Amino acid sequence: MGSPVVLRTGYSPAQLRHFARRSKDTNQSRRLLSLAAVLDGMSRGEAARIGGMDRQTLRDWVHRFNARGPDGLKDIHAGGPRSRLSPEQKAELGMMVESGPNPAVDGVVRWHRIDLQRIIKERFGVEYHERHVGTLLKELGFSRLSGRPHHPLQDERVIEMFKKTSPTRSPRT
Repeated sequence: MGSPVVLRTGYSPAQLRHFARRSKDTNQSRRLLSLAAVLDGMSRGEAARIGGMDRQTLRDWVHRFNARGPDGLKDIHAGGPRSRLSPEQKAELGMMVESGPNPAVDGVVRWHRIDLQRIIKERFGVEYHERHVGTLLKELGFSRLSGRPHHPLQDERVIEMFKKTSPTRSPRT
């Protein structure tokens, strides 16, 4: 039989429960409560059941807690693959979306994801799925809402002339 793992000193069960209460990560809270139970003198098997794990998993979390403290009990996420567009290319794409399309050059009056997909492939040589273009736009801070299209030959003076206005009310006497 192996030797028992000694839990790091410097934290009381009350402190671990306090960290568990304040944590926004539910898995970290569960693990902290299990370790607090161990410090209270509960058997490792019972403490592991409190946290919804087996004794070996609890032992692994004790090693991470001893090495890194309470933050060592958080889940570590890989973060996914890195983007195929550089930050400079993303900034250029954001400025292009912000300024809107040029109908003479781009052939569209309003940007759609499929149009941006084509532009990204032409300018940057990177091919994305149309749905991922939406993900890129969301990452750049854009939403799906858009203003009404504005015809390039529209005359603002004519629009103002045809706007309907309500007559002014005369005060009752």
